[in-house]
Amino acid sequence: MRRLLFSLLMFCALPAWADSHDQLYKVAGWPEQRAHFNDALSAAQQRYQNSLPPAVYQALVDNSNQRFAPQAVDRRAEAQLRQNLADPAPALAFFQSPLGRKIVAAELLATRRDQLAKNAQGLPKMPASDNRQLIIGHLAQALPAREAGAEVSLAIAGVAADSLSQMIPGLLGGGQAQGMLNGQRQRLMQQIGNDLNNTLLYVYRDLSDTELEEFATFAESSEGKAYYQAALAAIRAGLAVGQSSSNLAP
Repeated sequence: MRRLLFSLLMFCALPAWADSHDQLYKVAGWPEQRAHFNDALSAAQQRYQNSLPPAVYQALVDNSNQRFAPQAVDRRAEAQLRQNLADPAPALAFFQSPLGRKIVAAELLATRRDQLAKNAQGLPKMPASDNRQLIIGHLAQALPAREAGAEVSLAIAGVAADSLSQMIPGLLGGGQAQGMLNGQRQRLMQQIGNDLNNTLLYVYRDLSDTELEEFATFAESSEGKAYYQAALAAIRAGLAVGQSSSNLAP
């Protein structure tokens, strides 16, 4: 279930456009999802505490807290969303609708700390009619869930490697580190894809077939594709997977 260099000059002359992107960022639940990510990060830090030497563990905590500082993550992600989504109006209208708000609420519930702990051993198998399975199949193809889930997992796992590289310069050469990330990314995407339909059935279990079909129609539309492509870029920018902390702006 489970990164950005740019110029802001062009947005200075378009305050209304910038405001629409900011509205979309908030209405679609990005700040809450970032908070949920930080909850998962804190849990990961605690797991590392008993398996790493104290100095390495402290470096990991300091490094990850700097890399994933809430304001920094939001700034990088929202800037990338603005850069990649030319017209935020269609997505903003969708997520401001009753169905859009219901979708965001379902997604935020699924990534809450208590829900992740509840489903740590796997999600229940969700029964679904042939029609609902068909709609979910379309949604699974339209949403970048595999890619986004892989980026989140890599972001949490990558802080340990980044911390070791900072303490022991040259431990992982840039090419070697990037090759490892790419290999892990493909494996994670395959793992997520194996159970993606059931995951989506669970996350959106309270949506009716009609609502689910309307969601899939938006996700498959040109406006929906534009939003979700920009959203994936925003996730990668916010989490800065594969980037050294020393290269990230404070």
